[in-house]
Amino acid sequence: MASLSNLSLSLPSHLPHLAPLSPSFKPSRQFLCCSSATRHSSNAQNSTLHSPTGGSSELRVLFAAGGTGGHISPAVAIADELKLLNRNARILFVGTPNSMESTAIASAGYEFASISAVQLARPVVSPQNLFLPYRLMKSIIQSNRHLRNFNPHIVIGTGGYVSFPTCLAAAIRGIKLVIQEQNAVPGIANWILSFLADQIFVAYNSTIEGFPKSKKCVVCGNPVRLSLRKLASKGSALSHFFPKAVKEGSVSGAKVVLILGGSFGASVLNVTFLNMYSQLLLEKDNLFFIWQTGVQAIDEMESLVKPHPHVYLAPFLHSMDLAYAAADLIVSRAGAMTCSEILAMGKPCILIPSPNVAEGHQFRNASLMADLAGSRVISEDELDSLTLKATIEEILEDEKMMEEMSERALKAAKPNASAEIAERILSLVELSTAPM
Repeated sequence: MASLSNLSLSLPSHLPHLAPLSPSFKPSRQFLCCSSATRHSSNAQNSTLHSPTGGSSELRVLFAAGGTGGHISPAVAIADELKLLNRNARILFVGTPNSMESTAIASAGYEFASISAVQLARPVVSPQNLFLPYRLMKSIIQSNRHLRNFNPHIVIGTGGYVSFPTCLAAAIRGIKLVIQEQNAVPGIANWILSFLADQIFVAYNSTIEGFPKSKKCVVCGNPVRLSLRKLASKGSALSHFFPKAVKEGSVSGAKVVLILGGSFGASVLNVTFLNMYSQLLLEKDNLFFIWQTGVQAIDEMESLVKPHPHVYLAPFLHSMDLAYAAADLIVSRAGAMTCSEILAMGKPCILIPSPNVAEGHQFRNASLMADLAGSRVISEDELDSLTLKATIEEILEDEKMMEEMSERALKAAKPNASAEIAERILSLVELSTAPM
């Protein structure tokens, strides 16, 4: 870790020597300290961007995001809002090849470019980190190539291993830089990048305390996808997931539990549900399950879960708007974006934070959700089929409790986060390209 910190935090004093990374790069007039660095504004940029919100300009925005859905989803949500505000905006995503982001970004209809991943192994003092400086430098050089070719007005980092080298390269080139932190407590990459960023968008008031440059922070909430904000009716959602039950008229008074294990699924959740779902279905004929197993577990789960008209089993849920619309109760990991979506949808939930996520992010997220929305939190050490079954029954059988949890969630939500972030990004670009 010492080598990474030294490389990152010593950059500002050496930046004048590092700036000319290519023959085509034109350095800005001066580069001060991290928090007041002047930004690259070439003649080409000024000539093509007269007004970011206007219809004739070509705004160029580069996103650095990847690894998990929790980093990709907010980036896509912000990109969608930018396209709404400026229909001529050109957007490029940088990620790793053959990854979740390479597939997701293509599906979202945006341009994609790849660089090598730079993964910090845990624990930090690990033989795997021996070549970290070399891999980091390689990714910075690759990122610089994309920045030089695309020439963005601003770079937005939303996390993942790809975000750090790309944002670092942007800062070296003097390009406007913003980062978005989804978690209750910032990770090490965003903590370092906060010294170089022009602005930091955070999800919660408490997150500000984790950044040394707190004056740069703006509390906007986490960007929620536009499709989720247009919530479908429960009837149409039930028809999508349980068409046979709807046709037979057996969905009257239906209670739906949505099980989410994160982008890659969660084996502990799958095993726990496997040991209890059939008993719950026997006891409650109006109970339905929408069960996201994760891609790696789907074959095994399909072989173990008996086909039932009240169980919808899938490796990944592509229609999350319908899944949230159908759900009365959500059982989930405590990823930052999932928590924000639960708040925005106003859904009661049971959270099982993953102990395997770096820096204890999910425990902090779950604790915050308990405070804000009354969410129930069960640690993996406490989790078993009897405990989870009892908690599900307790919540579903108490309508008053469900209403209170829903109201508290909606009160804590920031459904317009993506729009606010997009508007602030455009304001930053306008300031940087305004005539001197």
